[in-house]
Amino acid sequence: MRSIGHLPDQQAQVFADFLVSRGIQNELEHDADGRWSIWVRDEDHLNEAVAALVRYNADPQAPEFRNATMEAMQARDAEARSLEEYRRRIRTRRSMFARFGSHGVGVLTYVLIVACVLVAIYSKAGRNMEFLRRMFITDPMSDGFLPEVYSGEFWRLITPIFIHFGLVHLIFNMLWLFDLGCMIEARQSPLTLAALVAVSGVLSNLGQYAWTYEMKHYFVPFGGMSGVVYALAGYVWIRGRYDRASAVGLNQQSVTILLVWLVICYSGVVGPVANEAHVVGLIVGMLWGRISAYFALRKPE
Repeated sequence: MRSIGHLPDQQAQVFADFLVSRGIQNELEHDADGRWSIWVRDEDHLNEAVAALVRYNADPQAPEFRNATMEAMQARDAEARSLEEYRRRIRTRRSMFARFGSHGVGVLTYVLIVACVLVAIYSKAGRNMEFLRRMFITDPMSDGFLPEVYSGEFWRLITPIFIHFGLVHLIFNMLWLFDLGCMIEARQSPLTLAALVAVSGVLSNLGQYAWTYEMKHYFVPFGGMSGVVYALAGYVWIRGRYDRASAVGLNQQSVTILLVWLVICYSGVVGPVANEAHVVGLIVGMLWGRISAYFALRKPE
């Protein structure tokens, strides 16, 4: 979705109706200066919409714009009838999987969830330490700073995200991963999600390990997808806040819940928690969201 320009109140609505009558879906957004921004949803219609705006600015009373409102009403009615008929005739992929989430099917998200569930089953929800020895960032019996990673076992940098200690830990993280992961896959791309998971997973694991090793001078086993979840939340929050056309975002209630939970975990009332992984993940996601929004908004419209 791209912004093509600004118009005063009444003119903006007339022009928006004209676009609808021509099959160009759009939205209006009120600006701080009292005017309205015109956003075109489909970039395939961008050039046509821009050309129409140039004509409208040159002559708002031109014949082609006079009946815009009436024609738009007819177009909307026809679209509504067509959509209703379509829903009755066809059960789309989205409707088939609607019970799984509001953003459609995210294949990579499902793969990550299945991986976490399988690890939870085989590790008996984190109790089978022998099974998890090669998944921890370092072996609990090792000495020194990440000796296995330095020896070439690089998978240890990412595998702790699949480890969960207890059913509640697993379910809580999977619910957030499902919603945020499907959102990013559906509205951005699986590649974006994969990059976010990989980078935030490695950095949050390293942050948690480095902090505990520095404080205690020995390895404290940790695991969980929560560092990645905080990264995904930070990304969609900031990206959506600064880049409206990105189609991702996090409502204020969800942001508040995540931040309050971060504070509660730091208080210690819920027991041992990988707090540093949460913080590192959140920072990584927020930075990623802000930087990606900056470069997206610099692209010429």
